[in-house]
Amino acid sequence: MKITVSAHQLSVGYDKKQVVEEIGFSVCAGEILTLIGPNGAGKSTVLKTLSGYLKQISGTILINEMDAGHIRSSDFAKQLAVVLTERIRPDRMTCREVVETGRYPYTGTFGILSEHDKQIVEQAIRTVEAAAFAQQDFSATSDGQKQRILLARAIAQEPDILILDEPTSYLDIHHKIMFFEILRKLAKKQKIAVILSMHELDFAEKISDYVLCIKDGKVQSCGTPDEIFTPDNIMHLYDIPKNLYEKYFG
Repeated sequence: MKITVSAHQLSVGYDKKQVVEEIGFSVCAGEILTLIGPNGAGKSTVLKTLSGYLKQISGTILINEMDAGHIRSSDFAKQLAVVLTERIRPDRMTCREVVETGRYPYTGTFGILSEHDKQIVEQAIRTVEAAAFAQQDFSATSDGQKQRILLARAIAQEPDILILDEPTSYLDIHHKIMFFEILRKLAKKQKIAVILSMHELDFAEKISDYVLCIKDGKVQSCGTPDEIFTPDNIMHLYDIPKNLYEKYFG
């Protein structure tokens, strides 16, 4: 199976201050890799570095077998889409117009959408069940609705790789389930490589092909859900006393 994105001896951080070191993984087309770990462990820093928002301190990131640092920004945007926790603040844009920006890597200088582009936008909006509020001002929608629109924008990019940072933080249980079903379908049917972080361990166990655990500035372990979601691993990763783990998860 084709390896779509990989990291080798990767160290990430801010202003040359290292946050997480010696990261290594490969994600193939159609696979989901989930990053888990305590708050402040560096999961978001890893994702921002993979997305190109931050420069890596050392190591290599390969996108479709090319060094990510050597890929033109226009080509990068066609290969990789991102949904981060930071909220965009578009000025007087409807939800539909926000989704349309996902087609900009394909439209050229003037950003004029073709009929094909419009069809892709409509499909992305329907995929996330956002047709009912697509004409509303983006800034006037709820946090959960914004998150669905941002996913639709990412889908409209038709990427090979989708990166998401805690994407379901603002969603109710119905839309969390719907969101993860969409991710599974994008991965399995459209062969998109998905990398995300989340705190919902029950969902992570169900949707992930591989799980990467980050704590204390290092990758603690990486493996299949069966390998990772054991009592000993989770107690160690989150510093949960055994009696409390058994009380709430046993």
